[in-house]
Amino acid sequence: MVNILSVAVGAAIGLIGVVFGSWFTARRQDRMWLREQKLRAGIGFNTAVVQLLDHLKETQLSGDGPGANELANRMQEARSALYLLCERDTVDLADALARRVWSTRPTAGSDDRRAEFRETLDLLRRFTHRLRQEIAGS
Repeated sequence: MVNILSVAVGAAIGLIGVVFGSWFTARRQDRMWLREQKLRAGIGFNTAVVQLLDHLKETQLSGDGPGANELANRMQEARSALYLLCERDTVDLADALARRVWSTRPTAGSDDRRAEFRETLDLLRRFTHRLRQEIAGS
């Protein structure tokens, strides 16, 4: 009887270890997946913003062909992913950056234009820093 009891206790402890290990592994994999998805969305968003800003240095968004439209679509798609995956502060910065990119007009005076681009790049840096902090915390 003592042998059966010790075997049962040992089996129960082993089963608890397996259940806890499985739960811990699943949780870690979920966090890693979320982190990877945030990273992909952030890279896509940042890349589209930078390319769109480079494009806007040359022409206005409304007056060109599919190049700017494709970049804008990629930016919006990545921003949608950020909405689904990221915290509110990160999403707010992404929104502010997207609005800023849309309002950036290359037709302003050269000093105004440079200041506007500097402000936009500063917002891009803040967004990137915030996203980096969020990913590191995942």
